[in-house]
Amino acid sequence: MANSYLLEVGVEEMPAHVVTPSIKQLHERVANYLKEQRISFDEIQEFATPRRLSLLIHELSDKQPDVDESVKGPAKKIAQDADCNWTKAAIGFTRGQGASVDDIEFKEVKGVEYVFVEKHISGKPVAEVLQGLPDVITSMNFPTLMKWGYNNQQFIRPIRWLVSLLNDQVVPFKILDVEAGRTTRGHRFLGHEVELNQATDYEKALHDDFVIADQTKRKQLIEEQIDKIVSANDWVIDKDPDLLEEVNNLVEWPTAFAGSFDKKYLVLPDAVLITSMKDNQRFFYLRDHEGNLLPNFIAVRNGNTDYLENVIKGNERVLVPRLEDAKFFYEEDQKISIDEYVERLKRVSFHDKISSMYDKMQRVAVIAAVLGNRLNFSDEELADLDRAAHIYKFDLTTQMVGEFAELQGVMGEIYAKLFGEKPAVAQAIREHYMPVSAEGDLPESKVGAALAIADKLDSIMSFFAVDMIPSGSNDPYALRRQAFGIVRIIADRNWHLPLLNIQPEIIKGFNEAGLDVDIDISKNAAQVRSFFMDRIHQLLSGQHMKHDVIDTVTDTQSDDIENVLDAAKTIKAHHDDENFKGVVEALTRVLRIAKKGNDDSSVKVDPGLFQNPSEQKLYDAVNDLVDKNAQRTVDDNFAALRSLAPIISEYFDENMIMDKDESVKNNRLTQLGILARQTYLIGNLDKLIVK
Repeated sequence: MANSYLLEVGVEEMPAHVVTPSIKQLHERVANYLKEQRISFDEIQEFATPRRLSLLIHELSDKQPDVDESVKGPAKKIAQDADCNWTKAAIGFTRGQGASVDDIEFKEVKGVEYVFVEKHISGKPVAEVLQGLPDVITSMNFPTLMKWGYNNQQFIRPIRWLVSLLNDQVVPFKILDVEAGRTTRGHRFLGHEVELNQATDYEKALHDDFVIADQTKRKQLIEEQIDKIVSANDWVIDKDPDLLEEVNNLVEWPTAFAGSFDKKYLVLPDAVLITSMKDNQRFFYLRDHEGNLLPNFIAVRNGNTDYLENVIKGNERVLVPRLEDAKFFYEEDQKISIDEYVERLKRVSFHDKISSMYDKMQRVAVIAAVLGNRLNFSDEELADLDRAAHIYKFDLTTQMVGEFAELQGVMGEIYAKLFGEKPAVAQAIREHYMPVSAEGDLPESKVGAALAIADKLDSIMSFFAVDMIPSGSNDPYALRRQAFGIVRIIADRNWHLPLLNIQPEIIKGFNEAGLDVDIDISKNAAQVRSFFMDRIHQLLSGQHMKHDVIDTVTDTQSDDIENVLDAAKTIKAHHDDENFKGVVEALTRVLRIAKKGNDDSSVKVDPGLFQNPSEQKLYDAVNDLVDKNAQRTVDDNFAALRSLAPIISEYFDENMIMDKDESVKNNRLTQLGILARQTYLIGNLDKLIVK
């Protein structure tokens, strides 16, 4: 018989952002549990609202299948003593299997006899298996957890009711003092308790009680209601998918409505109005067909159309103080100059172990100049970068950003333009925060991209300098995201920046600028390098690069992120070449033998110690490789290394590297060491899997 099973976990209202991931997690955990318990099923239907996480499982099997298995125990020589009496090992084994020594059989495995017990395990009824679901539910993970009552159980919010219904029968279980039954709850204000006769009655029964439990249908209804309002008023709307998802997870019975505000607030920048509506009130903002923001919004209530006019007026009243504050801040902020705002940054702490925000900007200005010169910026671009770097945090001390923290950078660009700064400078001020998330938008301008790298690099080096290095999941200053942002910007722009090799240049710049820098940014350089390699690993993994290729290129002596990324592309491009395996084997042989020599790069090869032509041939080829390395692309350098494969083979055929003459041996190891260092600029090819 095919069965339907309903599981509902009813809770106090959850934050909107956890609803969707929570139902996905519950689905996955329950599905895995049923598979582990050998219970077959067809489909798991998800339902989620702010007050419930529910699953309706279709076509459940009646019971677990019976299992016949042959269980292996100890070897015969351990199971019996010299007189063929059963030992404690044999008795304990059979007792653990629910059998006795009379059930023992001997079977030969690879020439050795072992004890075996044949077991028949009858499958449990599905109702019995489902009683194990409380452990599945209570093991769920959430970004924040709550305790309630006098117990230690934690969940996203207090559990208030449970439904556990197999067809028309309750499958009993209990979480704390909440017993599972057949009673669910309708809308908090419009509904009441609802007793379910059948598991499959769930969706309709809740709909009749003002709850649209299916989140997909609920979202579709919200979109339809919004589209109807927009069409009726000839408006244009940006239906932000994140906002739509959030609103959907705030309501159980959605009713969309339009509201308005005074046109006088349209003097505010669009970003301020949108933030006030979208981020603070969860309203959808509207435009006309020319792209101008309108003094109207659309919101969604959790309820029906009763007293809707009162709801509209209430939402309009709530918005007005936000707009009034914003208007006041906007006008007041323009009464103070950028220089005064920058001066105030001396009293704003970047971190109490590092410096003020003002001092951070001074360091970033130096780093930005180093980057700009390395990247051959024009004089105009360098001037714009320098100006932006000296003021880019000024908006942190404005009243607007003090009230609307999410507008930092955005208001910096707006105010910079109002104060007469060049558009390129203003744009860089906004873009230096980018990307604001792992996959967020990247800076569009060169100046903005360079400033973003400089700001993030300063943060990473500064925190590492004071031993505040992320560990495990602990990363309170989002340094991983910032490092990943640097890697993404460099990859996007194909910029060659040896970020650690330029540290001495940066320190020199600090000294020349007369900066009193109390931290040593070169401290923990090895950890900083490893930190960036981990982020490169993350980027390449997201591009579905093979793991051995990633491991190869991130184990490199290159500090140039773009070169590391290019090396991965090069290896991937040539991986299927006919001679690739032979080339890699020749170069990895060099890497392995070179480890036996001195790693001192200052030691030179002495041609006077050569004993045959193959040594001179390799010496000339490697010197040419080294001389032209800087002018070549990574792909060109790999091609040059590849051309050395026959020369390397000839070299090994004609020379005993570990010669009895110590000077000859060391000379040959030095030669291989130089070639190994050139190879390591591509990566540790010894980690490549070649077939």
